[in-house]
Amino acid sequence: MMQSLLIANRGEIACRIIRTARRLGIRTVAVYSDADAQALHVRLADAAVHIGASPARESYLLGERIIAAARESGAEAIHPGYGFLSENAEFAAAVQAAGLIWVGPNPASITAMGLKDAAKTLMQAAGVPTTPGYLGDDQSSERLRAEADAIGYPVLIKAVAGGGGKGMRKVDAAKDFADSLVSCQREAASSFGNDQVLLEKWITNPRHIEVQVFGDTHGNVVHLFERDCSLQRRHQKVIEEAPAPSMDEATRAAVCAAAVAAARAVDYVGAGTIEFIGDGSQGLRADRIWFMEMNTRLQVEHPVTEAITGQDLVEWQLRVASGELLPKRQDELAIHGWAMEARLYAEDPAKGFLPSIGRLDTFHIGGGCRIDTGVEQGAEISPFYDPMIAKVIAHGADRDAARRTLMAALDDTVIWPLRTNAGFLVRALANADFAAAKLDTGLIAREGEALMPAERPGDGVLAQAAARLVALSSVGPAGFRLNAPARRDAQFLLNRAPVTVAFDPACVGGDPVADTLLTEHGQTWQLSAWRVEGKGGQVAGDGAILSPMPGRIIAVAVAAGDAVRKGQKLVTVEAMKMEHSLTAPFDGTIAELNAQEGGQVSEGTMLVRIEPLEV
Repeated sequence: MMQSLLIANRGEIACRIIRTARRLGIRTVAVYSDADAQALHVRLADAAVHIGASPARESYLLGERIIAAARESGAEAIHPGYGFLSENAEFAAAVQAAGLIWVGPNPASITAMGLKDAAKTLMQAAGVPTTPGYLGDDQSSERLRAEADAIGYPVLIKAVAGGGGKGMRKVDAAKDFADSLVSCQREAASSFGNDQVLLEKWITNPRHIEVQVFGDTHGNVVHLFERDCSLQRRHQKVIEEAPAPSMDEATRAAVCAAAVAAARAVDYVGAGTIEFIGDGSQGLRADRIWFMEMNTRLQVEHPVTEAITGQDLVEWQLRVASGELLPKRQDELAIHGWAMEARLYAEDPAKGFLPSIGRLDTFHIGGGCRIDTGVEQGAEISPFYDPMIAKVIAHGADRDAARRTLMAALDDTVIWPLRTNAGFLVRALANADFAAAKLDTGLIAREGEALMPAERPGDGVLAQAAARLVALSSVGPAGFRLNAPARRDAQFLLNRAPVTVAFDPACVGGDPVADTLLTEHGQTWQLSAWRVEGKGGQVAGDGAILSPMPGRIIAVAVAAGDAVRKGQKLVTVEAMKMEHSLTAPFDGTIAELNAQEGGQVSEGTMLVRIEPLEV
């Protein structure tokens, strides 16, 4: 077994790897950027090395600096985690060339599975069923349009080097293909440095099924059963579970065997995931499940597999990288109970799930679950990286037990002042179709507003909080007397916006606090002073189009003086490698334009001002 390990990553996954390494007696080395100088993973590791400025391209994506840090710190091995350089074959080869142990698959395996079109061709040769589509080298817009027309709409455009939902567009009609292709290629080039795409037939009732595989250097390959990652928002996984609902033993055996065959086809070593798409319109059937891609790394959702198998997959990685046999044979692995994982993000559902950046002044997640996190109370959520706060993992005797445990933990979550998706996750878990395991990847899109968190807490929650605040003062709000009639109306600030609350001052309940944090179903609000000192909130009804978050302007579609129609695309802002298009709220004329392609903008910056058409 190796004696020292450098983790070429940050946040939650770095902390998770450190925990296992410490249990095995392995010395750990963290790397960090300027933004992460005080991060939790830096303080948990035995040693830490600074590798550059805050942007990932100036730190975590610089392989030569990471290798230099390993040499400087005396680390024997490098674990890449997931994301960043984890699926970079050149980096893996450079690590090995430096005489270090690479905790991951062989560079050749990464290369073979790194491009979706080449991987699908390889899988077809290995007898693994693949989704109908176009994998050709001709990337001209004319050829791609012709192939899409031949496949039939809806069709899916996917970046060949893509992942995480980036560089992916569903096209419902031929008239939308050209614009979707340009947007997809641009995002793919920005995220992966490769704008090539492939086309796939869109599956009407898709289920996202993936199989955890593991290989060692002695030729052994096993699977650790399947996960279902069908609950997605814009191709990003939201809630994952294991095993897959409605998966019978015959289908499980066929899909897992196909996954093992896929891994063997590339002489796979270490942890990998074979992703499949299934047509769930007739239930899960082996002849309606097709290979999509392979992720040649540890997955974000690996804890649900650990929960149902009782195995530590990071320990498996470290043992395999050290040359040991797989810890278990296939016949020694079994499914025990059910597990679910929710990804808790600092993001604002009310603003299209844009990241919420800043300090975690209050940070509490309910009990009963495993919590994988890379932050703690007082930490900063940086604009430079993925805004994940934590992964919350529940395990139970059956699916409903796991679902209820996870829902209870998220329901009891209190995070402030950052916005989070906790309330959205609670509503998704409570959704009738999800509870009944009626799943496909379009469930969230179909439910839409029903899953969106409430704009304000319930009247009962507000009334209790208002009573607590008034109890602090012998004077109370203007015109208020403690011996007045029981039911009173008073104006407070709810998240800095004025709100009128009817409450009974005699029903205080709980401990009074100066500023009251209200929580309901995973959502958090702040009810504070009743003295309203200005407008509560910013209204842009005057035609001002504000940047919803810090980012870079990648496209400006209008010029000053242009006439625009309601819904017309004006400016596209890129943040965290995802594109956000800002559109006209009404018909009008561009009166002011403060956006330039390539420019950096802060949250709240006015980019465009529209004057409405005179009636």
